[in-house]
Amino acid sequence: MDKRGLIEAALFASSTPIPIQTLCKIVDSNEEEVRRIIEEIRNEFESLKRGIEIAETPEGFELRIKPQYRERVKDLAPFADLGEGCLRTLSIIILKQPITQAEIVKIQGNKVYDYIRELERKGLIKTKRSKRTKLVFTTENLEKYFGLKLEDIRERLKKVEEEF
Repeated sequence: MDKRGLIEAALFASSTPIPIQTLCKIVDSNEEEVRRIIEEIRNEFESLKRGIEIAETPEGFELRIKPQYRERVKDLAPFADLGEGCLRTLSIIILKQPITQAEIVKIQGNKVYDYIRELERKGLIKTKRSKRTKLVFTTENLEKYFGLKLEDIRERLKKVEEEF
C-alpha cells in the first residue's frame, strides 16, 4: 500500500489533528520517513497552488484550508472544530489578554477549564502560572488559524460586542 496515499487519506478522514506516532502506526514506518512524506505532500500542495495545506499543531498534523481562502469558504464550515463555548472563551481571551483564568471563570463558569485545555491543545492560546491561577494569552497560531491578524480579529469582536 502506498504510504503517501495512506497519510493523505488519514489526514483527510480525521476531524482532529493526528499525532505523528499514530501516523507512524498507520503506515507502519518510523517518524523520520513519515515527516519526509508529509514534507513532500506539503511541497506539492504549494507547487500546485492548492487550497489546502498540512499544518502541524501541538496535537499533531492536520489537513486544513489555507488562510487566504478561509474568508471565502467560512460559511461552508465555520471553524467546526471549535464549539460555541470554546469560541466564547477564545473571544474573551482575545479582547482582554492577558487575562487570568480565574477572571474567565467568573465570566463564563467552571466549564472554562475544559475550554482552556482544548484551546491550549490546539495551540491557539498559552498559559503561564501566576500565583494561584494562570495568565492566558493567544499565540501566533491564532492568526494562522483564522487567517487574520490579531488586531483585525479584535476589531471584529468589538463590533459584535457593540451590537449587543
